[in-house]
Amino acid sequence: MIDYLKGTVTFVESDYAVVEVRDIGYRVFAPNPYALKAAQQPITVHIHYHVREDAVLLFGFESREQKQLFRKLLDVSGVGPKVALGMLSAGTPEALVQAIQHENLTYLTKLPGIGKKTAQRILLDLKDKLGDLGFDVFAGGNAFSLQYEDAPHESIPEGKAWKDAKEALKALGYTDTELDGAWQKMKSTLSDEESVDVLMKKALQQLFKG
Repeated sequence: MIDYLKGTVTFVESDYAVVEVRDIGYRVFAPNPYALKAAQQPITVHIHYHVREDAVLLFGFESREQKQLFRKLLDVSGVGPKVALGMLSAGTPEALVQAIQHENLTYLTKLPGIGKKTAQRILLDLKDKLGDLGFDVFAGGNAFSLQYEDAPHESIPEGKAWKDAKEALKALGYTDTELDGAWQKMKSTLSDEESVDVLMKKALQQLFKG
């Protein structure tokens, strides 16, 4: 059983990163593989080790708390590893926890792979079981609505960080038109020191809002 990997990210695709540990490359599926690549190296990736009849899969997370949330989602009937990963990739863990605790069915049904019945099961099974994960769900305000518009920052011009984030998001299948639209909506909420990882997450949240 693998609990975590500590190594260097050598390759990234849209759904996984390759983490090299002592000359061995491990394929690790992650909510945001580009965040692993952008992080300071070497990196520690917390691993959920998943075994099925035809494959052994590694799912990796930036924190142990995020991995615990992933495992909680797997306890829900109808939620498999790929669906749980998609739920985490669509927003922040804090947003997801707050949506569940506030029984926000609308938010959940907008997540990839989640229909109304599955969303209802998630609420029923997890509503009172996420308080011990350590996420400060109120740190970002109304997290489950994915709001950033109210931040009192001035608009900033596109910089290298956004250009890098945009290229990474295009690799995920988003178009220039979609990304330019997201930038226009979110740029007034940014500081001029945002990292590529932060910009990607905020852009994904904006794209998810539509």
